[in-house]
Amino acid sequence: MILADKIIRLRKKNGWSQEELAEKMNVSRQAVAKWEGAQTIPSMEKILQLGELFGVTLDYLLKDEWESEETTGTVVETLVRRVTLAEANEFLAWRERASIRIAAGVFLCILAVVPLLLLAAWAEYSPTGISEELAGVGGLMILLMMVAAAVAIFIFCGFENRSYEFLDKEFFETEYGVRGMVQQRQKEYKTTYARCNVIGACICILSPIPLFLGALLKNQFYMIVLLAVTLLLVDIGVMFFLVPGVRWASMEKLLQQGDFQPEEKEKNRTMESISGFYWTIVTAIYLAWSFVTGRWGSTWIIWPVAGVLFAGLRVLLDLLPSQKRR
Repeated sequence: MILADKIIRLRKKNGWSQEELAEKMNVSRQAVAKWEGAQTIPSMEKILQLGELFGVTLDYLLKDEWESEETTGTVVETLVRRVTLAEANEFLAWRERASIRIAAGVFLCILAVVPLLLLAAWAEYSPTGISEELAGVGGLMILLMMVAAAVAIFIFCGFENRSYEFLDKEFFETEYGVRGMVQQRQKEYKTTYARCNVIGACICILSPIPLFLGALLKNQFYMIVLLAVTLLLVDIGVMFFLVPGVRWASMEKLLQQGDFQPEEKEKNRTMESISGFYWTIVTAIYLAWSFVTGRWGSTWIIWPVAGVLFAGLRVLLDLLPSQKRR
C-alpha cells in the first residue's frame, strides 16, 4: 500500500475531511488532495507530522510493503459508520415520499395568506361582502389552520428522518455497490431534475403577470384577486424546484457531493439555525405590521423583500468561510 492510500485510510478512519486534515497539517486542502492522489509526496517534515497526528510509525508510512498499521498508541481509533445498499435504497425511497410531503407543507405556508386577502377584499370592495371583522377573524383562522397543518407535516417528516440524521452530522462511508447504484440513479434523474428547474424558473418569472393585469384594471378587488393568482403561480413554481430538489439532494447526500461534502456540513448546520431565526423574525414583523396597520392587502410586500435579503445573507455567509480559508 503506497503512502497516498495510507493517508486516505488514516484520514477516513479518524472521520476527518480533507479540509480538516489540511488545517491540522497547516497546509491547503489542495495539497492534501495531491498527497492522496499520489500527485505529490509530502516533505519529510510533513511525513513526521502525519505520523504524530495519526499515531503511527514512520516505517508504516514509508514502507509500501507494510499493510498493517503499527501505532504509537497516541491516537484512539475512530469508528466510521458504513451505509449498506439496503439502507441507501431505503433512504432514497423515504426521501421520494418526503419530497411530496415537504412540498405540501410549503404549499400550505405560501398559500395561507390567500384566504385572508380574498376575504378582506370581499369585505371591503364587494357590495354583498361580509363585515371586515368577520373577514379578518375568518381569514386569520384559515391562515392559522393551514400553517398548523404545514407544521404538523414538517414535524412528522422530522421524526421519520431521525434514522438518517447521521448522514448530515457524521462522517460515513458507503459499502461496495452503493456509490455505483446512487450514481446510476442520479444519471437517470438528471434530465428530470433539469427540466423541473427550468419549468419552475419560468413559472416564477411569469408569475407577476396577473398582478400587472390587475394594476391595469384599476380595480382594487380584482387587483387583490389577481395578487392571489400570482401567489398561487409562485407556489406552483416553488413545487417544481422543491420536489426534484429534495430527491436530488438525497442522492448528493449519499455521494457526499456539493453542499454535503464533509467540509460543507458545518456550514449547512449554521445556515439552518440562522434561517430558522430569520424567518421567525420576518413572520413576527409581518403579523405585527398587519395587525397594527390593518393593511393586509399591502403588507405582503415584506415576503419578497425578505426573500431577496435572505438570498443576500446566504451569499455573504458563503463568502466569509472562503475568506477565512484563504
